[in-house]
Amino acid sequence: MNSWESYLSEADRATLARGKWGQRIQPGVRPAIVSIDVQNYMVGRRGEPDGEYPYSCGGIGWEAVDASKEILAAARAAGAPVLYTRFALDANGHEGGMFARKVGKGAGENAFLEGTHGAELLAEVGPQPGDFVFTKKKVSAFFGTPLLSYLTDLQVDTVIVIGGSTSNCVRATVVDASQYNFRVLVPQEAVFDRIPLSHAVSLFDMNRTYADVLPTNEVVAYLRGIAQRAAGARLSAVRAQAA
Repeated sequence: MNSWESYLSEADRATLARGKWGQRIQPGVRPAIVSIDVQNYMVGRRGEPDGEYPYSCGGIGWEAVDASKEILAAARAAGAPVLYTRFALDANGHEGGMFARKVGKGAGENAFLEGTHGAELLAEVGPQPGDFVFTKKKVSAFFGTPLLSYLTDLQVDTVIVIGGSTSNCVRATVVDASQYNFRVLVPQEAVFDRIPLSHAVSLFDMNRTYADVLPTNEVVAYLRGIAQRAAGARLSAVRAQAA
């Protein structure tokens, strides 16, 4: 059962059916992974209390990190681009804008300040040679970054969004990707949030309007299918040359 099902009333379900909300899209043939802010400040240390990491999602974040490993492996096997974002603000807090007014400027080594441990990408699922990495200053990975130009140049038609947090940067990125007419997939076990209610409702809203929220194993199967078709095409080309 999807994490949002328990929050829906019968009237809600009738509204969804009447408007035909949440129809499934068909993913394309050129996917890319966009990994949102999987940084030390977002998860803290595995298995340890979050007291030293005020913005950490804790164990929930680590569960999503583990789920993302299979997705990243399948994407790389399929030759799909992998793009990483990191959220990092200057130590003086000048770049915070409205985020700083609502959440704070951050402080210390374990927040999201440029040059600190907290701002570093989590090494366990971090970038590999050939991956893209860029820093963002706002919640959406598209706002003020080269993400759209990268995806366009790579001829991507399907964006798979992983990382955190579900209700903030993941959701904003998914909305923008949909508005740019990319097909968007969200592997539900590979995104995470600090508050379960925010996580569930955000997944529901994304699935209703902007993306297909799917079990991770379905996304992995899709990526493996891409890899198999690519391998078949290469084999056919080799046979054609040999004929």
